[in-house]
Amino acid sequence: MKFISLLPLVAVLTSLSGCANIERSRDLANPDVPAAVTAVQVCSICHGVDGNSVSPNFPRLAGQVPEYLVAQLENFRSHQRSDPPGFEYMWGISHHLTDGQIKGLADYFAKQSPVSNAAVDAQDMAKGKVIFENGVPEKEVAPCMACHGAQAQGMASFPRLAGQHQDYLVKQLHVFQETEGRPGTPMKQITHPLTVAEMRVVAGYLQAFPVSP
Repeated sequence: MKFISLLPLVAVLTSLSGCANIERSRDLANPDVPAAVTAVQVCSICHGVDGNSVSPNFPRLAGQVPEYLVAQLENFRSHQRSDPPGFEYMWGISHHLTDGQIKGLADYFAKQSPVSNAAVDAQDMAKGKVIFENGVPEKEVAPCMACHGAQAQGMASFPRLAGQHQDYLVKQLHVFQETEGRPGTPMKQITHPLTVAEMRVVAGYLQAFPVSP
């Protein structure tokens, strides 16, 4: 009987298995795992595959400014961002990410299409629109659109706010106002004079902000 070696076949199957596994990998310490795979296999658990998270505990990332996402992931990785809602989830996840992986994740979510979020009370919507467009002049609070864009689409290092969850935005406004958990932005000064009611109406306006076609 002629002996046929199965070693080449085993090697091929092992190689194919490895390729298949890496496309489903949740190994955050492996820089060979493509960013899109990490986004789908890991980030999607909280933020959704398309970045349009359902839970208000987790921010929507779809259509987010990539420079902003890179900065936040770098801040989580270096522990510069220490707000509890962030570090409880993101310090461990970002710990092993390389610069290339971070850029890849930012590009992935920036390319996803935002979808409309839930509507809010019409009166609150109108009050929030005034703050977004005009600020609160008597308190010397600048309009949100000055940094975040007329369509709340975000600009440069300033994040997209359109369609973001109201509860998440209010939580972050409190972080800016009351803690040092998110350094390096002008938001502490901007939020200092705001009341809880003002925070809620402008955040509600942004949640219900119409998605650009």
